[in-house]
Amino acid sequence: MNKLYSLLIVSFISSAIFAFDWPQEKIVQADQFYSYFGQLRGDTISNSLIFSEPSEIKAADDGKIVIFLSDYDEATDFFPSTLGNAVIIAHQDKILTVYANIDSESVNKEIFTADSVQTGFKLGMSGNSAWQQGKSSLEFQVIDTKDNTSINPRLLMPRIGKELPLYYNEIYLQDKNGRNFNIQAQNALPKGIYKIYKKRQSTAVPYRTRVAINGATEDNLSYDLLRQDDGQICVSGKKNYPKNILYPNNDLMLLGEANLPKGKIALQLTLFDILGKETPATYLLSVY
Repeated sequence: MNKLYSLLIVSFISSAIFAFDWPQEKIVQADQFYSYFGQLRGDTISNSLIFSEPSEIKAADDGKIVIFLSDYDEATDFFPSTLGNAVIIAHQDKILTVYANIDSESVNKEIFTADSVQTGFKLGMSGNSAWQQGKSSLEFQVIDTKDNTSINPRLLMPRIGKELPLYYNEIYLQDKNGRNFNIQAQNALPKGIYKIYKKRQSTAVPYRTRVAINGATEDNLSYDLLRQDDGQICVSGKKNYPKNILYPNNDLMLLGEANLPKGKIALQLTLFDILGKETPATYLLSVY
């Protein structure tokens, strides 16, 4: 765990580096998770990784059990009741792992007496105690209590199989007045600051996005961490973007912001998956 922060920087380059073991018995291919970190989830940005199939849940690293949350307990501010039955384990570097949606009948009774646990310690079977839209699968979170951030669990886990493909379909530029311009249909725009959106994919989430004009980077959004800003979960770029900006509706997803100057410009967009694979696109615009 001592290399945690360097992992956050270089993990998208090398898939062989990781800090945690699998938090469940069944291995999941990289393109087969049910829900990914950073996805739109209800009225918030998801800080969970939700597995695709039921399995036995186990500790992903050595640590101490901090608390067991029952689906019958009242919700707390930090761990909402949507987690259902959940175990929270403290690790080195002030990191917590959260294992949610545990089946009530399968909870390992040693959880209530164990002082510390080792990697692979059995916690129970995944069930239907959490808000999972009917999925009987593990909801896994990693929280850095020192920096008050949520870490993308996939940065610290082994990665197996191919990533979901990232693609562009419809690209919109939104001006300061909230007007959207589909640049496939309209490539002449007034100068100014624009938010750049793409049509949201139903499952895949980029690990990072980049917006550039004529080769100069304007914004970078990263999904390695989610942080709180003024009580809202945000994705960080040149500023912190809360849910209402990152996902203004169910159809659009923010790629970043750019200040469009007058003249003929090349708007360059790049999507990165967690392994560093780039999906670029360039749009030629006339700005007046």
